[in-house]
Amino acid sequence: MFNRDRDQSRGRRGGGNRGGSRGSGSDSGSRFGGRGGGGSGNLKGKQPGSALHKLNWDVRSLEPLRKDFYVEHPSVRTRSREEVDRFREAAEITVKGDKVPNPIQYFEEGNFPSYVMEGIRRQGYAQPTAIQAQGWPIALGGKDLVAIAQTGSGKTLGYILPAIVHIINQPRLNSGDGPIALILAPTRELAQQIQEVANCFGETASVRNTCVFGGAPKGPQAHDLERGVEICIATPGRLIDFLEKGTTNLRRCTYLVLDEADRMLDMGFEPQIRRIIEQIRPDRQVLMWSATWPKEVRALAEDFLSNYTHLNIGSLTLSANHNIIQIVDVCQEFEKDMKLFRLLQEIGTEKENKTIIFVETKRKVDDITRNIRRDGWQALSIHGDKNQQERDHVLQEFRSGRAPILVATDVAARGLDVEDVKYVINFDYPSSSEDYIHRIGRTGRRCQTGTAYAFFTTHNMKHAGDLIEVLREAGQNVNPRLSEMAELAKSGGFGGRGGKRFGGGGSSGGGGGGAMPEESKIINQDKPVVMVIVLKETTVRITDHKITVGEIITAFQVTNTEEQLTNIVSFVSDIGCMTVVESGIQEGEQ
Repeated sequence: MFNRDRDQSRGRRGGGNRGGSRGSGSDSGSRFGGRGGGGSGNLKGKQPGSALHKLNWDVRSLEPLRKDFYVEHPSVRTRSREEVDRFREAAEITVKGDKVPNPIQYFEEGNFPSYVMEGIRRQGYAQPTAIQAQGWPIALGGKDLVAIAQTGSGKTLGYILPAIVHIINQPRLNSGDGPIALILAPTRELAQQIQEVANCFGETASVRNTCVFGGAPKGPQAHDLERGVEICIATPGRLIDFLEKGTTNLRRCTYLVLDEADRMLDMGFEPQIRRIIEQIRPDRQVLMWSATWPKEVRALAEDFLSNYTHLNIGSLTLSANHNIIQIVDVCQEFEKDMKLFRLLQEIGTEKENKTIIFVETKRKVDDITRNIRRDGWQALSIHGDKNQQERDHVLQEFRSGRAPILVATDVAARGLDVEDVKYVINFDYPSSSEDYIHRIGRTGRRCQTGTAYAFFTTHNMKHAGDLIEVLREAGQNVNPRLSEMAELAKSGGFGGRGGKRFGGGGSSGGGGGGAMPEESKIINQDKPVVMVIVLKETTVRITDHKITVGEIITAFQVTNTEEQLTNIVSFVSDIGCMTVVESGIQEGEQ
């Protein structure tokens, strides 16, 4: 169970405002942190990689490049089409491309060199995962590959072993040469975890590596690059720095991996990725690994991969790990703090209770962590403002169980490999259901079970339909209130930011506690509309429209003057409501 500091937990129930007011949009006196925004962006005068010049490669003048090292095992070659199809169906393997090789079923069928097999035996792996079984023959054959699979599928080994085989078969590095294999990753945590796998298998093959990322001193990283390494694992920003300074180069790079490509694009790394790829010879081999297949990832693949094979593991629809119990709590924003406190009380009674709590902003991470600790639980936090020493310490404490609660932004949502996480709490629902799947994928790893909670409010309404699909695909119960939200969003009820909030075509609001009263229907869509999410049981009359208030969501017509809108906002604020105005006034929360 959670270790609680009794001295810290005394006298926590009547305290005043812990965080103070942080602007008109913050929750005064919130237990675990309000709706505050994140830190400021990094504004620089130049674009990342602007000092790098695109290289004009003349393939005819390049050293010949060998990429195909795959020798098909007799057992693999002689399997019938029916056997292969049955295996792929059972493993949920979908593959498209020219001359796709049969999957292997056992490590011995990969025809790996002895030094690779020694590493496999040392690690105690029983048999290849689905992505390894089909991905290895493709990668070892020198083909470009796009592989779509969820976290925990074994993808890292899926590209590390072919990388080592590729490197061993290239000319040795000379002084001043850059790496032969480059692996790009979105976060320093993922980069370090990739390095751990590279260390396990590279040592026996005498393949050196280094890991370069921001938030750590550049000196040791630069020294490794200047000394020469066969594998460079890097985050795009730090690698750009070294390329611009001439610390290293990519003239020898012939094997490129983009790990979590979708995440790198989400984080805004596309310009850096394009600049980096321009430094690599055009006949390189490229392996792109992603959990989703949005149009941005497709565009990148079309631009930089040649005649690639597309490999998908699992359902072609949005799907979550079926070993995870998913519980969605449809609630109001102001309820989330107390719900989190009660949830931690319940989880704390369990013997296995390692928990990750995801929130949307760095400031809120710090607020929630501080208040959890004040309530006596051992909790630590991780987000983009932590330096490398702090991040390493936090992850070490979390892995060891000394601090069983980790509060994080999405910087830890991908690539964080902690085997025994039992609970994930989405305090703030993420910006997409894809990110939701990645978050909850921190639990239920390696065939273990886990539980994921999500607090879902009207702010997340546009994701209700996608979330329901994820729940149904995984055989989970669907909260009826979530279904109501999905129907309301489908009918255009509230809409998203920048669009009509309260439905077009004359549709009425609803959801949450019930349908909107008949007399409150929006009569004239041309006039501004106010939504009221009510915290007090009462009845008010505004502009002759009667509205029953009491933890319901409703909408009503108001007059078209900004003065009257302002008066209404002030009025509902006085009775304890959150108001959102369609036009004339900025969104606010009281």
